Amino acid sequence: MHKYETILYWSNEDGAFVAEAPELPGCAAHGHTQQAALEHINEAVDLWLETAREFGDPIPEPKGERLMLA
Repeated sequence: MHKYETILYWSNEDGAFVAEAPELPGCAAHGHTQQAALEHINEAVDLWLETAREFGDPIPEPKGERLMLA
């Protein structure tokens, strides 16, 4: 389980629920249900972190507070 903020929304364009981890650039997943999207984003975060470690890329610390989006 990760501590990164997750944004969950319905996408008419994709016909699915989309979950994003905005603190991890490009980290997103989707599912036919909210639960599926949340399960998939947890897997995506794990893979994002694993890949960053493998390539020696910086890993941001979770902010632990609600992000303010413009």
